[in-house]
Amino acid sequence: MYVARESTKLWRRVCAETTAELQLLFEKWQLLLAGLVFQYIHGLAARGVHYLHRPGPLLQDLGFMALPELGQEKGYLSETVFTFIFISFLLWSFHPFIYHSKRFYTVLLWRRVLAFLVASQFLRIMTFYSTQLPGPNFHCREGSKLATLPPPNNALEVLLLNFPRGVLFGCGDLIFSSHMIFTLVFVRTYHKYGSNRLIKLLSWLMAVIQSLLIIASRKHYTVDVVVAWYTVNLVVFFIDKKLPEMPDRTNGLSLLPVSIKDKDGKMKEDLHKLEKDGRMMDEFHKLLNGNTVDATDWRQRVQMNGKHGEDTNHTVSDATPTGT
Repeated sequence: MYVARESTKLWRRVCAETTAELQLLFEKWQLLLAGLVFQYIHGLAARGVHYLHRPGPLLQDLGFMALPELGQEKGYLSETVFTFIFISFLLWSFHPFIYHSKRFYTVLLWRRVLAFLVASQFLRIMTFYSTQLPGPNFHCREGSKLATLPPPNNALEVLLLNFPRGVLFGCGDLIFSSHMIFTLVFVRTYHKYGSNRLIKLLSWLMAVIQSLLIIASRKHYTVDVVVAWYTVNLVVFFIDKKLPEMPDRTNGLSLLPVSIKDKDGKMKEDLHKLEKDGRMMDEFHKLLNGNTVDATDWRQRVQMNGKHGEDTNHTVSDATPTGT
């Protein structure tokens, strides 16, 4: 019985949250769609720079000197950490559908996240197209068949990105690290809207570990990671100042109307209150300025104060001859 009762409550909570999120989605879908489309454009740009990549000797790198090379057989470690960060953030962003306590709407959160990602990725595209560095990854080095790409036979070969092989074995898109863009955006977003301090500290620690693993696995130069750290943080800082702040839902009250009828009803109620307050203020100003007020209303006010109209009239008539 307990499981059945809690299951019913959970289902109602999911349905209510879905209704609210769908209303937001219908209003904000243009920006969300634009952010998702730009993810494809970013992948297309990374695929295009691979055609320009020319392998060469590894550049002198302080991180390569300090961190031992993991090797091809341990290159999965950085991808494992990144996958964990990505899936953890994805699940957390949808927790308002399940948990009773919630601080944000999922649609508004991802609208914000995609804005951060698009701005950072746009800067990244301009950077790695400006200067192509010889890739430090194993499949991008001299002698590897994957280091260079032959000219495409048709446009479809480029547009399809040779997924997933073309995404996993790309070269040339170095400055700055795309993995660190996603990692830092997710960590900063949780740091602002998350509630668990321990998880916040662990998320920053994971970002540092991810940075070291990327360098140790030779997927990026150290400069790619360093530039990502200050660029993404600055991008998130300035864009977050420009975007309107998301409504806080910690009080448990929904800030969205359930339907258009409810929205209209709330607007009419607010207008009625404003009209009533306006009439009261006009009447108050008339009394202060000594303007005439309706005699019936005046007598009613005097009687409400515990005085009779006759006494008031008597006082006024007696005071008139003396000029008081």
